[in-house]
Amino acid sequence: MNETNHQNCIHSPRSVSEMAYIPQPRPAPGLDSLYMLCKRIYPDQWNPLQATTLLKYWLGGEDPLDYISMYNNPGDRMIGIPAHWHYIGFGLSNLHGDTRVHRFSKGPNAPSGFGFELTFRLLKDSEEHNPPTWPAHLMQSLAKYVFATGNTLYAGDHVSWHCGLDGSRSRLQHMLMGEDPQLQVTGTPYGTVRFIQIVGVCLEELQAVQRWNGPGVLQILKRHSVTGGPWLVTNMRRSESMFDVDLSVHDEIAEGIKTEGSNLCGISVNCSWKESNKISNKPGYTSVEHSMGNLCIINNSRATNEDKKEIDSNSKYTNCELSDLAKTRYIEEVHLTFNLEAGLLLPFVLKGRIRHGRHFTFKALDGKSTITFVSPSVSGAAVSDEKPFAAHETWLQVLVPNSFIDTMESSLKFLNEPILEPLPKTITWPDRNLTITIKPDGS
Repeated sequence: MNETNHQNCIHSPRSVSEMAYIPQPRPAPGLDSLYMLCKRIYPDQWNPLQATTLLKYWLGGEDPLDYISMYNNPGDRMIGIPAHWHYIGFGLSNLHGDTRVHRFSKGPNAPSGFGFELTFRLLKDSEEHNPPTWPAHLMQSLAKYVFATGNTLYAGDHVSWHCGLDGSRSRLQHMLMGEDPQLQVTGTPYGTVRFIQIVGVCLEELQAVQRWNGPGVLQILKRHSVTGGPWLVTNMRRSESMFDVDLSVHDEIAEGIKTEGSNLCGISVNCSWKESNKISNKPGYTSVEHSMGNLCIINNSRATNEDKKEIDSNSKYTNCELSDLAKTRYIEEVHLTFNLEAGLLLPFVLKGRIRHGRHFTFKALDGKSTITFVSPSVSGAAVSDEKPFAAHETWLQVLVPNSFIDTMESSLKFLNEPILEPLPKTITWPDRNLTITIKPDGS
């Protein structure tokens, strides 16, 4: 949303005496169903403050969410829920029942549109009388990503944002997706709708999600009012992470990684690979590298500067079929390159995924290159002990045999510690015909 282009406006509640009565058309059936759900939760706020776009998305507007309602939630101090602003978006689900935005509904039991709507809970300042509008901009940015890629969001997914969610220097510079505690899955004439709540998190909490899992971190955040409490209310002034609040969380997550591994099976990063085939000497595929601070939405060539944020979602990779490598060519030697932020995940890929018999995918931000690390027990893989590197077009599989994990972890140990050595740094395993280079972010 962009308030300076005069395409968006904020509607404030007004009493009947302030304006002449003008008959209003009945909302679209899908929208009406969601409105009625909100009215049951907020029976005294039938006309909440609302952000809307005058030029709708299907008419060429930039913002996919038709409306974002902003409710004043009093909370419940008795159970640790503070007063807060509750933002609810409308537009990711099928509001109208025709093809102006979404395809025709598949029935009342199928997902409506993308099957979900976004919400956000922001701690209310005692002196605030009106909700801040920046969360509406944030929600529109995520909605643009969903429409551009077709990737839906689920509880446990995370978003690397790399700046304060409100544009400030807040420590909360990333997002974790949870389930809205008040808005349950609801049925509409055009299908079912889930409500995914945006939760502001700091870097350490984001890294815990990547190395372990999102649902587990959500449960830890709910334990303390400082980190959101039962309803995961975001406080942009929060200065303490969940590790600061409870020192035992470090051991809890380490144990979780050891026993359960990580449920993150892929991430979008700055990465590339190239071939050094001693037999054919054919050129490999190298991705165009982007700065982490100037990140593009995958497969969205029309992304604006405001949209150039990284969106990491497990759901993009859960249906990854390794057996899709139907036309495979085998490579004798490869060179992989990762920026520092991606490289920092490598030790946890080995510990949380490969050691547990799983695979992990690094997808280049431009969509032109993909690297999948595979353990020997993954079914459907194209790699083997005799042929550890397999490529299908721009997708590379790399086998990490059990006998090599310890050696690889030892060589990458510097990534577990403060990076004191100059970058780029290259590690080569001649007996494996594998080379990895870690480059500084932004290079």
